[in-house]
Amino acid sequence: MKTHYRDVRKIDPSRGERLGDNTPNDNDRIEIGPSQPAFREWEAAGLVLPDLVRLREFRWQRLTRHVVARDYGGLLLFDPLNIRYATDSTNMQLWNTHNPFRAVLLCADGYMVIWDYANSPFLSTFNPLVREQRAGADLFYFDRGDRIEQAAQAFAQEVADLIRAHGGSNYRLGVDKPMLHTLWALEACRFQVLPGEELTEKCRAIKGEDEIRAMRCAMHAGEQALAAMAQACVPGLSENEVWAVLHAENIRRGGEWIETRLLASGPRTNPWFQECGPRIIQNNEIVALDTDLIGCYGCCVDISRTWWIGDGRPRPDMIAAMQHAHEHLMHNLQLLRPGVSLDELSEQSHRLAPQYQKGKYGCLMHGVGLCDEWPLVAYPDRRVAGAFDYVLEPGMVLCVEALVSPEGGDFSIKLEDQVLITPTGHENLTRYPFDTRLLG
Repeated sequence: MKTHYRDVRKIDPSRGERLGDNTPNDNDRIEIGPSQPAFREWEAAGLVLPDLVRLREFRWQRLTRHVVARDYGGLLLFDPLNIRYATDSTNMQLWNTHNPFRAVLLCADGYMVIWDYANSPFLSTFNPLVREQRAGADLFYFDRGDRIEQAAQAFAQEVADLIRAHGGSNYRLGVDKPMLHTLWALEACRFQVLPGEELTEKCRAIKGEDEIRAMRCAMHAGEQALAAMAQACVPGLSENEVWAVLHAENIRRGGEWIETRLLASGPRTNPWFQECGPRIIQNNEIVALDTDLIGCYGCCVDISRTWWIGDGRPRPDMIAAMQHAHEHLMHNLQLLRPGVSLDELSEQSHRLAPQYQKGKYGCLMHGVGLCDEWPLVAYPDRRVAGAFDYVLEPGMVLCVEALVSPEGGDFSIKLEDQVLITPTGHENLTRYPFDTRLLG
């Protein structure tokens, strides 16, 4: 059979040389991104795609401003999510969380260097904001053995040289999650090591226009994956089989991973936080889940829903708990607006009934972006004075939580919506419906 050039070329002539998110329309591109099914669904939904070139510039400028505002000579990052934020590059993200081999230094003048896996420096070359690719930040014992101290010293010296060249020889250095030998080596090079995590969490809390567009796209793709899982959730399947659908549908659209295994059925929903396993879902019982999903563009899609599975009707106490959880969620969501303090959110929040107090969730709300992020809004009885003396600002995104778990009961209701703070109030980014049978 004759092969035509039109059948094998990498550029889609109907879309041009760049995709709608301003990345190369190249079937062999380096950076990861959404798959064609997601692009088609977003087009059908009328979503505006982010401009990733502009998004990366926004994050780089914002980080640099935060470095300068604190009078730091630079910011040294080891956390894979902070590295993603700074460079928009990924490399074996989950493996990197327990074998830290990557690092990024952002100097006060904006000069940015990445230390990556020795065999893969090319993974960030698509981003011109990353000025150098190096290796040598793999400072964990498995990789370095009994010569880790010398490796850490060499790495710290490189950082010192860069700070002299691009940080005004300012040895005030923000660092997020260093290994011990790294910390000691930096201190031996006369660095004053300061809390980089405070900087990155506050920097990441405010989303730019393109980040919000990316999150809208990720939410749409995540909800499509959630709908597919709901359709597959029938009696006779194991919790694991149902949970696997969410994984598959997320990956199919270009999502990345799921941070937890929070799906449980029947009596395993109480107490909450049992992770999904081999239990077979029975007819006429509850299934509750929390997506904790890292989706397209690396954005977190954090939605919780509780479903009634079966051909019968939920018990009255289940319906009452679902209605209480929904009221809790809706009341607290309506409190969200710019200028309101986190303490005010705690004080004005909906009060759960006494039988649900012991099993309530760990927080009322939390920030979200590339993962669960700062800030945390605590229940009134768990609030720590001075820990979160801040106000909401436009561009923040919060997840509003509800866990209604009867003490000594055989079920729990878990609900959660993801909400954008706007200049005039809020916008609920979550479109996925609640189970009408459980709502009565």
